[in-house]
Amino acid sequence: MAAFVRVSGPPNSNFLVGYPGIAATSPRIEGRVEIRPSAGVTAPVNVSLVTVALQRRECINPTADSLLRSSLSSPKKEITDVVGKEMLLFRCATGTIAESVLSMDLPFVIFIPFGKGGEEMAKRVPPASLQLDKRIAETYYEIVVTLQQGPQEQRKFPFAVPIQRYDTLSTFGMYNRPESAEKVADHLVTLGISLPRWSYGPLDPVSVYIKLSPNPDWMSKAKKVTIQSITVGIEEEIIFNHEVGDDAKHSIKVLAKQQQSVGVRMPEAGYFTNLGLVFPARELRDNEGVLPRGKKEFPMYALTGFTTTGTLYKIEYYLTVKAKLSSARDILLRQPIVVCPFDHAQCKEEMEAIEQAAKDAAHLTQDNPMLPPMTIIRANDPAGMRALGYTMVGGHRKLLIE
Repeated sequence: MAAFVRVSGPPNSNFLVGYPGIAATSPRIEGRVEIRPSAGVTAPVNVSLVTVALQRRECINPTADSLLRSSLSSPKKEITDVVGKEMLLFRCATGTIAESVLSMDLPFVIFIPFGKGGEEMAKRVPPASLQLDKRIAETYYEIVVTLQQGPQEQRKFPFAVPIQRYDTLSTFGMYNRPESAEKVADHLVTLGISLPRWSYGPLDPVSVYIKLSPNPDWMSKAKKVTIQSITVGIEEEIIFNHEVGDDAKHSIKVLAKQQQSVGVRMPEAGYFTNLGLVFPARELRDNEGVLPRGKKEFPMYALTGFTTTGTLYKIEYYLTVKAKLSSARDILLRQPIVVCPFDHAQCKEEMEAIEQAAKDAAHLTQDNPMLPPMTIIRANDPAGMRALGYTMVGGHRKLLIE
């Protein structure tokens, strides 16, 4: 008899418990594998083995957004790997091919690696679910239940589960420290920038303090330099096959740009200015103002991509400042920044929930996940029919009305 298999999460909550990327919250997938007959409520099902695993599927297609696809270009690549460990939920008794059951509820907890314990562990933290435009890169997760019903018959049942990462929230203290950088052109002019913070989300204001300073040892030459314009921009760089090295392919896109015309000679004290722009956001609603139904594998983000590193690709962001000069070479400075899927207000809202999740997870260990007991009703259980809501009346199955 074929089996009906589904995975249900904890009551009134998602499969995902805790916050991936934040070790203190012990991020994990909680749920219950439910096995029932697919036809007929009281027809028993043979079950030999049940396992559950969280699988990450990742694929890249670097040429998907190219109009002239070269036959020499790298083809679409895809990988699948198991996150954490595959769990054995049920195995029939030794010496029996399968057990005949009426229903089976098997609770499970899969702990997601959270990167505590050094850089090597941090690499194992699974990247967030993501689908870029034209599917040039995507990462998604599935809970995969493997059901064996005899020596030959084995089937897999995948259930999509979106996963987000919370270690890039702009409200964390490490991202709210000023960052500064400098670059020199022709030994005459130094471009210096300072960022008050360096994690941004959709529609967050990006402000940068800019200073152009003459070289005091070459002051006569430096004062002849004219500052024509200063441009601030945000670049998205996608690196495909970044772990390979030679085969790596870079794709750079300018997301936003703001230019200020200056047209002044370099002052002896230097030139100072503040420039800013708004981090671009994607409009989620269609032309009629309707929010489309999201895909079950991917959360809906107000931006296309964000800072992330997978096995086949990684996405990085840079704040670029370009000073266009005459009588000296132009200066271009690229400062790495972190892009978060959530805006600053949303990050603030998550902080309290993260603190609560950390308190809830304080008493939890991987050795003792405190699972509820499994429930298995076998075909020969005396109260088996009653547990399914049926009873026998005059040799016929009838619904049990208590």
